[in-house]
Amino acid sequence: MPAPDPTVENLSRIDHIVVLMLENRSFDHMLGYLKLEAGLPVDGLDASMSNSHAGKTYRIHHLKSTKLTKDQDPGHSGADVKEQLANGNGGFVSNYAKHNPKDPNHGTVMGYHNGTDLPVYDHLAREYAVCDRWFCSVPGATWPNRLYAVCGKAAGSKNNKRQPLYALPSFVRHLDRAKVSWRWYAHEYVATLRLSDDRYRLSLSTRNFRYFDRRTAALGRSFLEHAADGNLATVSWIDPNFVDFDLLGPAGSNDDHPPSDVKAGQKLVLALYTALASSPKWSKTLLVVTYDEHGGFFDHVPPPAAKDDRAAFRSYGPRVPALVVSPWIPRGTISHELYDHTSILKTILLRFCRMPNGSIPNMGARVANANHLGGLLTLRTARPKPRPPALKPLIKLTSQWQSDELEEKLLTQAAGRPPRDVELNELQEGYLKAKNKVRRDGVPAGMP
Repeated sequence: MPAPDPTVENLSRIDHIVVLMLENRSFDHMLGYLKLEAGLPVDGLDASMSNSHAGKTYRIHHLKSTKLTKDQDPGHSGADVKEQLANGNGGFVSNYAKHNPKDPNHGTVMGYHNGTDLPVYDHLAREYAVCDRWFCSVPGATWPNRLYAVCGKAAGSKNNKRQPLYALPSFVRHLDRAKVSWRWYAHEYVATLRLSDDRYRLSLSTRNFRYFDRRTAALGRSFLEHAADGNLATVSWIDPNFVDFDLLGPAGSNDDHPPSDVKAGQKLVLALYTALASSPKWSKTLLVVTYDEHGGFFDHVPPPAAKDDRAAFRSYGPRVPALVVSPWIPRGTISHELYDHTSILKTILLRFCRMPNGSIPNMGARVANANHLGGLLTLRTARPKPRPPALKPLIKLTSQWQSDELEEKLLTQAAGRPPRDVELNELQEGYLKAKNKVRRDGVPAGMP
C-alpha cells in the first residue's frame, strides 16, 4: 500500500481550477530559452544541441519571426513522432525535410522563441511555476492528446479522425455526479468537450457552455466577466480560437498552432491571467497553461514509459510547455516532477470528487498513476494580487502588437492587394467538419 501523500491536502487551498490548453509547440521550442538565455535551472536548451540530416548539422537557433507559414507546420502524426524520437531525439530535421518539402530551410524545426517573443510566459515563469517534465500524453497528434486530457484515454489511435467526433466519458461526468460546477468556454464555433464526450455533444445548457470573451443575449456573461464578478465555476476549461477567418481585424486564431502567430497566444494568456489576477477569487484559484502536443518541434528529452491500460499507449509523448499559476506557489518555482495531461484530471478529481476513503473515480491506469499538482502549492499563505504596475508593460506591448497587425492589414487593403487566402491546417479542417455535424444535429449557431 503506498504511503499517504501529504501534498494532497495542499489542494484544499484551491476552490477554482482553470485550464487553457493551446496547440502544437514543444517545451524546448517555447521555454528552452530559460536555460540557454536566462540561465535558469530549467532542463532546457544548450547551444551544442543539434540534429543531422543528409550530411549536414542543424543547430538550435532563435527564430527571427513569431509567425510560421502552413508550409512550416511540422509533422505530428504517430508515425512522424516515432521518426523524430529515433536516435535519441535525433530525427526531427530528417522528418521535417520529408514532411515539409516546400520549406528549403530544414532547420526551421530546430528554432526556438525567447523572452522577447514570449514576454507573458517569461513573466509567468519567473513569478510562478515552470514544469520541465510535463510530457504530452501520446506520441502523436492533437485529438488523442486532448482526449487523454479530458477522458484519461484515447480512442485507439495516435492520429486524428478526419471528422473528430468521439464518444469517451469525460471528467465532467464525475463533476456532475458530485454536483460540482463547471463551465466550458469557447472562442468560436463549438466547445471541444462536445467532440470528445457524446453525452454533452448536443447539450443546450447555458449553465455549462459559454464564450471566453463575449457576452450574448442567449448565453449571458463571458469568462472574463465571470472572473471579474467573482463568479467562477469550480472548474473552467478554456478552448483557444482554433480558426482564423478575420482578415482585417485583430487576429482570429490564437491557439499557437502554425501558422498562428505566437503573439496572439501571448495576448490570450495575458487576458486570462489578468482576469484571474484581478478577480475576487484569485486567492483560491489554480491556473494551468499547457499544450496538447509538441507539434513536431525539437525537444531534447526522450519521453519515458507510462503506465496505461493499453500496451500501445505505454509511452508519453514529447515534452510540452507547462506553466502553473497560483498565489500559493513560491516565486520562480521550477518543478522536475513528471506530469502529463492526466495530471490535470488527477488534480481535479482529488480536489473535488474524492471519496470518503480517499479514492477517486476510476478513469483508467494513466489517471490513477498520474502525479497531481498539489506539490506545487507549498506556501503557508497566499501571495497578494499582482499590482497593476507589474502588468502594465505586458499590456502595453500586446496592445502595440494588435495595433501593428491591424495597420499591416489595412495597408495591404489600401494598396489594392487582395487579403491572403485562408489555408486551413489539418486540425482546422477536422474541427470545422465536426462543428458542421454538431450544428446539423441540433446545436444552434451562436452556442459554443
